Amino acid sequence: MSSSPIKLAIVGVGKIVRDQHLPSIASNPCFSLEATASRNASVDGVAAFKDIESMLDECALDAVALCMPPQYRFTAAKLALESGKHVLLEKPPGATVSEVERLHALATEHQVSLYTTWHSRYGAAVATAKAMLADLELQSVALSWKEDVRKWHPGQEWIWQAGGLGVFDPGVNGISILTECLLQQAFVSKADLSFPENRAAPIAARVIFKTCDGIEIDGDFDWRQQDGEAWNIDFTTDKGVMQIRDGGAALRFNGEEVSVPGHTEHGEYHAIYQRFAEIIELGISDVDLRPLKLVADAFLLAQRHSTEAFYE
Repeated sequence: MSSSPIKLAIVGVGKIVRDQHLPSIASNPCFSLEATASRNASVDGVAAFKDIESMLDECALDAVALCMPPQYRFTAAKLALESGKHVLLEKPPGATVSEVERLHALATEHQVSLYTTWHSRYGAAVATAKAMLADLELQSVALSWKEDVRKWHPGQEWIWQAGGLGVFDPGVNGISILTECLLQQAFVSKADLSFPENRAAPIAARVIFKTCDGIEIDGDFDWRQQDGEAWNIDFTTDKGVMQIRDGGAALRFNGEEVSVPGHTEHGEYHAIYQRFAEIIELGISDVDLRPLKLVADAFLLAQRHSTEAFYE
């Protein structure tokens, strides 16, 4: 790695930035946080701007982490890339597949790095699960990603708007683990989405995926979970059932715990920033759109159902 820290700025200072990005940046000597751009928030001791345009004009920066809602990310990313900055995109990387593909082309054109982050792939159990699956014959998969929207997304109106993905905002975390672990490409074959009558994004979804060999993957996503979170993937194989639990933090095989690296509070985001520094050093991009494409395909194929209105 370069001896000089990468001069980094964050755009969009919300809960995920304070909970995960800031501690991970502070602990990584590869980065120096130089500025933020946010309409309503700032970080103590760091230059603050109301918009990315003024920040790019006034600050000497190498890279930008974009953490605002996905509907507003394309314009900011385009500005940063055209200014010669490396760009990290929080998940989901954009509101549409096409705009992220365009950003990838811009990064190549301007010889900078673009990174589409999928933090759940860095869960403690995911690499071990992927390695185990390589030696097993997969028969079926059940993905269950359920939580209480009022607990995990309070006041986030953007998430209910078109492009905000609704229940797929957390659900894409499970899909990102699935696409990382599967040896075959998966496709959406059927989808049922439940939309509150007063919202533009789904509160629940049932999606059936299939691999090229016809292996079925049953995806159950729900924001109405009241009795604790269910962030789990069960892989039924010829040797038994392998279970990824707690969003990628724990692993079981036939009911027995499998030893994985210890889960740490900021481990996933520490790994994200380490990877960002690595691709900048290598002069490459890391753009994986498979999880977002599967969500987009679910919307394309969906049977849409109206359900009771949702109020915060």
